Amino acid sequence: MTLLQWFLFFLIMQVVHFAGTWKLYQKAGRKSWEAGVPIYNAIILMKIINRPKWWVILLFVPIVNLIMFPVVWVETLRSFGKNSTVDTILGIATLGLYIYYINYTQDVKYIENRSLHPANKGADTVSSLLFAIVVATLVHTYVMQPFTIPTGSLEKTLLVGDFLFVSKNHYGARTPMTTVAMPMVHDTIPVIKTKSYLNKPQLPYFRFPAFEQVEKNDIVVFNWPTDTVVDFKGTYATGIKKPIDKKTNYVKRCVGTPGDSLSFVDGVAFINGKELKLSDRAKVQYSYEVATVGGSMLDPNYLTKDLKIYPTDIGFNRENNTYFFISLTAENAEILRKNPTVQSVTKLITKKGENPDARIFPYTKNWNQDNLGPIYIPQAGKTVKLDKESLPFYEMIIKDYEGNNLKVNDDEIRINDKVVNSYTFKQDYYYMVGDNRHNSLDSRYWGFVPADHIVGKPVFIWMSLDPYTPWSKAFDKIRWERLFTTVGGDGEPVSYFLIFVILVGGYFIADFVIKRRKKRAEKIDY
Repeated sequence: MTLLQWFLFFLIMQVVHFAGTWKLYQKAGRKSWEAGVPIYNAIILMKIINRPKWWVILLFVPIVNLIMFPVVWVETLRSFGKNSTVDTILGIATLGLYIYYINYTQDVKYIENRSLHPANKGADTVSSLLFAIVVATLVHTYVMQPFTIPTGSLEKTLLVGDFLFVSKNHYGARTPMTTVAMPMVHDTIPVIKTKSYLNKPQLPYFRFPAFEQVEKNDIVVFNWPTDTVVDFKGTYATGIKKPIDKKTNYVKRCVGTPGDSLSFVDGVAFINGKELKLSDRAKVQYSYEVATVGGSMLDPNYLTKDLKIYPTDIGFNRENNTYFFISLTAENAEILRKNPTVQSVTKLITKKGENPDARIFPYTKNWNQDNLGPIYIPQAGKTVKLDKESLPFYEMIIKDYEGNNLKVNDDEIRINDKVVNSYTFKQDYYYMVGDNRHNSLDSRYWGFVPADHIVGKPVFIWMSLDPYTPWSKAFDKIRWERLFTTVGGDGEPVSYFLIFVILVGGYFIADFVIKRRKKRAEKIDY
């Protein structure tokens, strides 16, 4: 929906509210016209139902308002004596339209000083639960969101089984574009495996001011730009286009920012002709072939425990008795070279011009995952020349990400029915790549990440579980050294778990002491 369409929708809702409540406003000692003034009517309604004025803000917060509207409907009914279970059910089931019936057919009396305390324990539980959901939704949407690492594209930096907190504020919290969705659920409802949202209506893209901009080397969570889905049971393919904020969440490292010229030379990223210097925490990995003396086998425990190389990342070629490692760091490769069982360790890099991969963006070059570019990363406000050679780089941007009508007829390029030979970008774009260079679905395969797809910045690992250790060994399954460690920064990650335990323990001890002293003081007073 456009801003104009949303404005018209807002005015229609004001008319609906006025038509259904103006008599009730009168019965509450207010003027009937007050029910028809946008925003002001909500403030007055909060006075009528004896709720704080700041509730009005929650009525305009996407997703949160889906919880608040039923609450306000029920509170309105109760303010006029309609507090039975049937009244509550009718108020919610009719999406508030039951209030129309009360407004025009019932001679109700306004209860000015009604008690706001729940009538019973069940009602108290429901009220507490609703409040908790509202707070959690606000935090989840605008402050901090938990994520899990399911794949090894950033292995060694972020491990499979890491549980993260992702800050929404570092790059500016993005307001939800999907207005009707289940709170704190992404695209799929758990268990029943069905869509958790409605595609329409959609809010325009808006982002709050950021603490910082996305920089090269940053690990970034974003919505997968080319995400489509056939169903919501885990099968991804060309099918249903998803709203931006409901596309699958990905996490990669930013290697190119707006305005950069990026290339990959033998698996190494170059920005504007210079090698990109990665942070010391970045552990870039490549595929290696390892030959052993006489074809002897390597100790699996040695690989898993000492080198943290898991069985899923290892293959064995029986024809030439060699190992194939999908992802080895340079450090681990050097350790293997020193192993007396190992004869040779060979890094597998596809040279320039060799084995061109049709899957590599923009799908028209003889490029591969190790050698590609140069690629210009679009910057908002910058203009590029458009022709048959350059169009494949920017076709998705023009059509899908920036919503233009693009038609190509031989050498003629039309955008919105106008013949053009250039294009000016409306937003910034980024190039995101996994540290696991040969085991990562990233920008090399789909192209650029639009700024409106940025979700947040991982800042904290609060839990880490080794997927290859069974729950029967629960203590060993937890990667204790990774608990409460920061994602960014330099040097080896430092765990703050012990400090957390001490603080929590100190809190409970202090709380116990304070309560005990209060009880003693009450006995003395008596």
